[in-house]
Amino acid sequence: MKTSQQRAKTPARPRQRIRAARKTILRRPRGLKTRRAILRKAVNLASLEGLEGLTIGKLASELRISKSGLFAHFGSKEDLQCAVVDAARGIFVEKVVRPAYEFRGLKRLRALCENWLSYGERKVFPGGCFFSAASLEFDDRPGRVRDLIVELMKKWLGNLEHAAREAQLAGELKKEVDVRQLAFELQALAMGANWSSRLFRDPSAFRLVRGTILRRIDQASGSVHSRE
Repeated sequence: MKTSQQRAKTPARPRQRIRAARKTILRRPRGLKTRRAILRKAVNLASLEGLEGLTIGKLASELRISKSGLFAHFGSKEDLQCAVVDAARGIFVEKVVRPAYEFRGLKRLRALCENWLSYGERKVFPGGCFFSAASLEFDDRPGRVRDLIVELMKKWLGNLEHAAREAQLAGELKKEVDVRQLAFELQALAMGANWSSRLFRDPSAFRLVRGTILRRIDQASGSVHSRE
């Protein structure tokens, strides 16, 4: 059996050294700034080519830095993929979710839908909605990446459902409306717009679905208005 002195002299395992180096980098402002820049590039690449096609080697080549430099930040392909999903979440929250929380009830529900469609239409990510693509790519792939995508998509559906329920309690939606069903329908329509926009290069996809979504909300509220 090794003495405590002998154990102290034993070199740290490679994975432990990588983790220690990563923690050191993340404690430095410059390291955090570099990591954010890497992740923004990685998110854009993944939105175009998929998360599975995103590798440490490919990203290092795109950024013209060494693989070892990227390993210091992420350590493995799965770590990189999870970090990219989380970075995309931050952008989505900033562009879609947070602005809608200035409102309540029916106005918040409309704002969430409008912000989502605007984010897809403006191509915040060059490959369209990051989470629409990632959801389809990882729906049958078990693991940490899928688990994270599932968790975030449930939160998004929860935001829609919560806004609809709040509107219902305020008397802005009809009592008989199933708010969970409504949230599901709105999300399905929005994902359909992204699908049509990307697959068919249809420039009218978001405009067409915007009208359908707003009419569906109006039907649920009992105040159908004619919209352009």
